[in-house]
Formats: sequence, structure tokens, C-alpha cells
Amino acid sequence: MNDEKGQKIPIGISACLLGEEVRYNGGHKRSVFCIRDLAPYFDYQPVCPEVAIGLGIPRPAIRLQGDFDAPRVVGSGDNTIDVTDELSRYSVDQAGMGAELSGFIFMKNSPSCGLYSAKVYTDKGVHPKKRSGIFAAELVKANPNLPVEEEGRLNDPVLRESFIARVFVYHEIRMQAKEGKSAAKLVALHSRLKYFVMSYGNPIYKKLGQLVANAGVGDIDHVWDEYVSELMAGTRKAPNHKGHSNVLYHLLGYLNEEVSGPFRQELVDAIEEYRQRQVPLAVPMKLLGHYLDHYASDYIRQQFYLRPHPRALGLRNAL
Repeated sequence: MNDEKGQKIPIGISACLLGEEVRYNGGHKRSVFCIRDLAPYFDYQPVCPEVAIGLGIPRPAIRLQGDFDAPRVVGSGDNTIDVTDELSRYSVDQAGMGAELSGFIFMKNSPSCGLYSAKVYTDKGVHPKKRSGIFAAELVKANPNLPVEEEGRLNDPVLRESFIARVFVYHEIRMQAKEGKSAAKLVALHSRLKYFVMSYGNPIYKKLGQLVANAGVGDIDHVWDEYVSELMAGTRKAPNHKGHSNVLYHLLGYLNEEVSGPFRQELVDAIEEYRQRQVPLAVPMKLLGHYLDHYASDYIRQQFYLRPHPRALGLRNAL
């Protein structure tokens, strides 16, 4: 499901993660994974909201302070510095950039770019909960379907694999929508996504199936948009071993006649070893892939689940 023209996928990213020296102390937070592993596939669009609103490099550190839901953005330990209005205006104005992106990677802990980890300081210390930074919150609000993640959470192999798979799915959907929406195209898309969706659980699988069943009825723009919204919302939580194992056994069912005896038992053993967390997902996928490439129909070989992202990334080796 890569772009047929071989173009890189447009991804927004906090500029400091690319090694740009834009942090308050004149430093950066260069992400080796983003630069070394993902850069061959992603066309990064770097953003630093704090520099964009005119704060210098270096500069006094800023933080969120006051009411948790509507904090001020002030100097760290210096309330005479207040850039709340400037940062809020910039964030609202720039949130529309998400419409041209297929994902966004944010810098953790940042009062502007933190996705889940921005602290809010109060008169009594630090609020027990954390929230999104000002820019991250506005971008997500304006683009609820956009796959987003914090760089620090990409160290978790499960979250990392799920996020990147969702980026590739979302990009494909965006490219197809630009070429024109139709009921036939939505049915074909859902058909290829069948086992990817199934890995996230039966509720989302059934809901999307019902939407597609009515694709020929009513306004296709509405049905298409509802499908995308449900798909992206239903895949925010990464699939677990149970979900993947369920899909693996379904795929094995397509080899009932072609693979039997000790060869079939080898496949069953590999799936069970994965289900019991003894081997990574890459092990049963490699074995299944060998037989599916030789014996399965085009319908199965074209399943997005089998190759959700470039194999060179090796993302399923740690699942």
C-alpha cells in the first residue's frame, strides 16, 4: 500500500527530533530511529512552535501553569514571561497543516509539542495528570484521524509498529481519496484491510463491515469519511497477541488443502509459540508468508496485514 509513485510519505515532526538546535538551551533531541530508520520512507515536515512565535535560541524555558484544561504558557519560574496568546494563535493557525500530512511525531514533555506528557504546574506543585502541549492539542483537535505519536513512546515496539502501520494505511486512504471516492473503491480498500482490521478486534471489524455493506447507498463522501473516522479511531489502541493470533489462524485456513501433515503442524506450532509469547510475530509470519506466496489467491496475497510496512524496518521482530 505504498505510494505507487514511490514518493515518501509526508510526516510532521518536532524539529528538535531531526537534530535541529531549536530547544530553549540551544540543543536538540535527535532521534536516531526517526533519522536513520524512518527517513528513507518519510518526508519530514519539521515544526518548532516556540521558535515560530519569535522566541530566541537560547531562550528562557517555558511551562504550562494554572488551570489544567486552560493553562497559561509562562516562563519557568518567571510569570512575567507569558506567551499563551501567541502560542495559541500560532497553533490554531497552523493546525490545518495536518490535512496534508499522513502522521505526526511529537517531542515528549514539551509545553508546545508534548502529546501525552506535558506537565501543568500549580501553586501546590505539579498537577498529578499530564496533558497535551498547546500545539499538539490544536493539531489533534483539527485532525482527529491523523496518526500521531510521541517520540519517546516509539521505544515501545508494540506502539511503534502500530503507529507506523497506521501511517501507511492513512496515507494510502488519503491518496485514493484525492483520486476520487467511490463505493467500489471503498469496498476494494476494505477488502485489502480485512485482516489488518481484524487484528484490532471484532467490534471494529464488524462496524466497518456494516459501513461498507451500505457503501452504495447515500452520499459516498459521507460514507467514506465515516469509514475513515471509524477505522482510525478503532485502531488507536495497538493490537495484542490475541488479535494477531486470531488473524494468523484465519490465514492458515486458506492453506487447508495445500499444506498438511508435518508442514501444517509446523505452522500451528509457530502460531502457538507466538500466542504464548515464546517467539516474535515475525516467526509465524515468515512461515505463513512462504506458503501464502505459493498457494494463496491474489485476494490473500494483497492483504495489507501481510506487509503493512517495509520489511527492512523489522518492526515485527520485537512483537
